[in-house]
Amino acid sequence: MTTERPENIILLSADALRADHLSCHGYHRETSPVLDDLAKESLHFTNTYSASSHTREAVPALLTGKYPDAAICSDYRLATDTVASTLSNAGFKTGGFHSNPFVSRAYGFDRGFDKFDDDLHLGQHKLIALAQRALDKLRNRHYARAEEINERSLKWVDSLNEDGSFFLWNHYMDTHGPYEPPGDYATLYSDHGLSSRDAQSLYKHAINDPDSITDDERQLLIDLYDAEIRYIDERIGEFLDDLRERGIIEKSVVIFTADHGDAFGEHGYYEHPRYLHDEITKVPLLVRPPGGAGGKKVTAPASTLDIAATIDDIVSIDNEWEGESLFEITGKDRTVFLQVRGEDEHSHLRRYASRTETGACFCERDQETESIQFDSCTDRSHQSELEAHVKERIKRENGECTSDSEEVNDEVERRLDALGYKE
Repeated sequence: MTTERPENIILLSADALRADHLSCHGYHRETSPVLDDLAKESLHFTNTYSASSHTREAVPALLTGKYPDAAICSDYRLATDTVASTLSNAGFKTGGFHSNPFVSRAYGFDRGFDKFDDDLHLGQHKLIALAQRALDKLRNRHYARAEEINERSLKWVDSLNEDGSFFLWNHYMDTHGPYEPPGDYATLYSDHGLSSRDAQSLYKHAINDPDSITDDERQLLIDLYDAEIRYIDERIGEFLDDLRERGIIEKSVVIFTADHGDAFGEHGYYEHPRYLHDEITKVPLLVRPPGGAGGKKVTAPASTLDIAATIDDIVSIDNEWEGESLFEITGKDRTVFLQVRGEDEHSHLRRYASRTETGACFCERDQETESIQFDSCTDRSHQSELEAHVKERIKRENGECTSDSEEVNDEVERRLDALGYKE
């Protein structure tokens, strides 16, 4: 590692935040002034790809440092330890705060966390579940806003012993559809906002019938999405300010990223279905060590898999990860790999991709016949490299495995439906 070991590790991630809609990535709107400033103090990885294109596979890879085929079981439950477990064993207090049902305790993601607030009441009395449903209706959405996540996580930080180290993971849902920017944000980039019902209706319509979306509707979706980015950017700024006031920032490494992006019809679809195109896999990645890193831009391809390896590098535990420390990849001629299951939950297809600074390659593997079909490879060497990677992954992938996580209940399914998930 190129810096002294910090006391704390703070991982902030945004759901469905594509890199090219941030102003620090050259976007035409100033959507992210706070993140722009953070980028100036950080190592800024400008070619970062998520290990997958949707939460069920992307977040497990982010938290475990392993490809999705090894990180989760066939039913998407967590199959291995997360970085939280590693840090907990190293004496860190660990806290996780979010409201995405796919990475809730129902799927085992509370493993290794001393405090895990997933905004869900699972396995508890039916009256609590009914109260939660009433809360969702009252706040007109099915997730906790960024300001709520900040408040909960700061309360936990304030409860800790000042002499101890902590690992904090905040995952923000606001940039996930349906796009419903609050208050004045709703009209920040468009003449009018949408009601909660209309926003959900338009979002689901775009997913289910993308060809019917008009140019005006597409632009409205983008306007609302960009406004959500501006909202979350300002909330992250407030959170970082609160940590500075507590003297925590300069004792911590701060990592910001996203689990995947969102599409707006570029390849004939919206949201983030099971493909590996840039708009749903290219994500932001900033790493700010104590004292800052001068805004150095790193163009070598990076992966969200590298985050766990980087944290390990910081605390010097020497676990085995499938990524590399981000402190070590500068200037490397490097290939990163991505993967995703097919659209149907029971699909026998798995898609793979590789990315270098100069090219890319895509393929599909039929798990029943083990045949591999390549598409859009920049050159033959990329195809050979990706084929070797796929054959290696076949040896490692998980299938059915046991889990002691809680049963997925009706409240989880209801929220998933409200968020536009198809499964």
